[in-house]
Amino acid sequence: MSHQILTHQEIAHKIQRIAYQIYESNVNEKEIVVAGIIGTGLEFAKKISRVLQEITDATILLCELNMDKKNPLKGVSTSIDKSDYENKSVVLVDDVLNSGSTLIYGVHHFLQVPLKQIKTAVLVNRNHKKYPVKADFKGISLSTSLHEHIEVRFEKDNDAVYLK
Repeated sequence: MSHQILTHQEIAHKIQRIAYQIYESNVNEKEIVVAGIIGTGLEFAKKISRVLQEITDATILLCELNMDKKNPLKGVSTSIDKSDYENKSVVLVDDVLNSGSTLIYGVHHFLQVPLKQIKTAVLVNRNHKKYPVKADFKGISLSTSLHEHIEVRFEKDNDAVYLK
């Protein structure tokens, strides 16, 4: 049994709002790195990047963050070189913040070089964190049971979030 939490239109509104929040926190930056965690986190990052490109003159650099979500200790890599995000403002993006492990290992990877700042953005914050990481920008916060699952689907003109 699944219950739709967010519709396509609601997700589009949240993407727009998050993009404006990112812009406001980076208003003086000439370049913003938007790093999406592989999978639906990357798809969410692409959508945010498109809106940012419409609302700011800053260069938006999309970065793909690769990791094994079940075992992040295996390592984290990016689609761009470290020199491309060094001394820049980075926004780490994922679809769902559940335990916090994916985001914290992603943040750890970026902290290997000096940054101007690092922020996190998620579409859904589940409030079940094991690690001291928070979403600076979030679409929705849900208090769910540990047995429930959040599914984010990005499909052409049919984006949706489900609680299963």
